[in-house]
Amino acid sequence: MKALKYLNKYFIKYKWRLLAGIVITVLSKLLALRIPAIIRDSLNVVENYINGDIKDLAVVKKELLYNVFFIIIVTLIAGFFTFLMRQTIIVMSRLIEFDLKNEIYKQYQHLSINFYKKNRTGDLMNRISEDVSKVRMYFGPAIMYSINMIVLFIVGFTQMIQIDATLTMYTLIPFPVLSISIFVLSRQINKKSAIVQKYLSKLTTFNQEFFSGINVVKSYAIEKAVITNFDALADVSKEKNIELHKIQALFFPLMILLIGISNIIVLYVGGQQYINGEVQIGVIAEFFLYVNILTWPVAIVGWVTSIVQQAETSQQRINEFLEQVPEIKNNVKTNTEVNGKVVFNNVTLTYDDTNITALKNISFTVEQGETIAILGKTGSGKSTIVNLISRLYDTSTGEVLIDDVNILESNLYDIRNQIGFVPQDPFLFSDTIENNIKFGKEDASKEEIIAAARNAVIHDNIAEFKNGYETILGERGVTLSGGQKQRTSIARAIIKNPKILIFDDCLSAVDTETEEKILSNLEKVSKNKTTFIISHRVSSAKNADKIIVLDEGEIVQQGVHNQLIEEDGYYKELYNQQLLEKEI
Repeated sequence: MKALKYLNKYFIKYKWRLLAGIVITVLSKLLALRIPAIIRDSLNVVENYINGDIKDLAVVKKELLYNVFFIIIVTLIAGFFTFLMRQTIIVMSRLIEFDLKNEIYKQYQHLSINFYKKNRTGDLMNRISEDVSKVRMYFGPAIMYSINMIVLFIVGFTQMIQIDATLTMYTLIPFPVLSISIFVLSRQINKKSAIVQKYLSKLTTFNQEFFSGINVVKSYAIEKAVITNFDALADVSKEKNIELHKIQALFFPLMILLIGISNIIVLYVGGQQYINGEVQIGVIAEFFLYVNILTWPVAIVGWVTSIVQQAETSQQRINEFLEQVPEIKNNVKTNTEVNGKVVFNNVTLTYDDTNITALKNISFTVEQGETIAILGKTGSGKSTIVNLISRLYDTSTGEVLIDDVNILESNLYDIRNQIGFVPQDPFLFSDTIENNIKFGKEDASKEEIIAAARNAVIHDNIAEFKNGYETILGERGVTLSGGQKQRTSIARAIIKNPKILIFDDCLSAVDTETEEKILSNLEKVSKNKTTFIISHRVSSAKNADKIIVLDEGEIVQQGVHNQLIEEDGYYKELYNQQLLEKEI
């Protein structure tokens, strides 16, 4: 249970609930265990009357009525305490489940982009849902039934020993076998549970990718192949689950068998003692009741053990992510004022997952309020530059300065709050268009939203929709075309009114005419803002204050439009090519 030690802090947090639950459980079981003694006394009274030790029948009736009444009262009170027990311990488990999910979610937010490149969404979701549910069972039912079992055993066997130590010792004969069986089966359950959870993550990931890529699946008419692959994975998962449940299925029959043996022993040994006149019939009945009261706690040992083993496996998986140290940390707690000057000083970045050196000794300066355009072939390192400005990654060597301060020495959240970022592949949420634009500014007015949409040249399209800005988008904005998604994403960045604007090839899906309108609007919007334009089109770059051309992570050209079209190189070739395409 090493992995579960991580959760001890939650026991401390909810110690009073747990303590109340334990006290209530003890009281409940103490009351429940009074019933066998009352039944013993009742049977002994009847036996004494039959044997002539008690002459008055009225005394017997009075004793029996008193005992019946007492059993009813004890049962009702014990039932009420059982209700309170569940209200304390099970509710505590739900509160811990809530806290643990929040802790994992917060950790997910802090982890860097690099982490998400290495792990699949389905696996992340499975650990915060299925694995946490398994852990909750450890806090709730496992603890509750374990307390039940411990109290019943301690009190029950104490009572049994006080009544007849010899008969109690005979009753305990099957328990060493029980202990060994639990140990062996628990180890197997732990191993099988880890495999089952692993395959559940694979199934979740497979489905998440299938639903996200449904357009591709249908376009290529590969539904049958996808279903075949899913069936194969599901079959393996099913077999692993069956293997686990086969082992779990051994617990209950084994427990019942051992309890049955205890009952046989009580019947035989107790019967011999009764025949010899050593005990009364009520004692044998009491022992039967105690053994059968202990049947459920003993039988539940297997289930509780299974729960704990599965929780251990799930918490190990959760700990793998909770113990991850975020690569990108906020090193400064004080606020950082951002004006917009950006300097790259001999920056090199190598991605550790691919070992590709995306940037090699890059240096340039963008003054506050300037616009810089970055061009280059696919894979030349353009997007890497803007990722470094947002500090989604840290440099391998060299430094990035914001307002002449190393970005590592600036408040991470202040830097990002002053960046309006339009990614190459825009992501829209399954919400209204209005809320997607307001994502850049939560308290934006309707007028601000419309103004941002007009500047992004998307307002007219939105107005044509039946519900206008209240139109609900499908997952990832599937309701909109590629160009509409890009323009909505631009509106989201504009409305934020940041000091730094980054447009990462965000006009690739719009036509030339619309591009010109957007660029004209952006020129007004980006006035006094530091603007980065990543593009494959000269038309997007020609009005920039500075233009740099990248090739294989290095700056191969640098200047302004009129200068670069006169120089032999990539920019001039691209300009002539696109000019010819426009004429055609």
